[in-house]
Amino acid sequence: MITGAHVLLFSGDADADRAFVRDVLGFRSVDAGHGWLIFALPPSEMAVHPSDSPAESSSEIGASLYLICADVQAFIKTMESRQVKCAPVVTERWGLRTSLQLPSGGRLGVYQPTHPTAI
Repeated sequence: MITGAHVLLFSGDADADRAFVRDVLGFRSVDAGHGWLIFALPPSEMAVHPSDSPAESSSEIGASLYLICADVQAFIKTMESRQVKCAPVVTERWGLRTSLQLPSGGRLGVYQPTHPTAI
């Protein structure tokens, strides 16, 4: 059976984004060699969304990463205290959503679910 999942984030500045995930978000990691950090993730869940785009439903599955938090406003305040600006909160039918910008310029989604999570 499946024992876990490995999420890949592609980055224009991997070293800066790794430092951000380690130092700002506080994820634990191991060094797989030469500064290549592998981060432990909190419990996760997965949803399968329909796609209208052939590129999104190609043999390589398109994916988005959202971190889950219990209180999106508290998360935003913590990020502000670390000089990280979050996008305005958007209310979705499934919860409250924001995002933050990684040092490379990539965006990372964060949401507070309105439903009990599967985890």
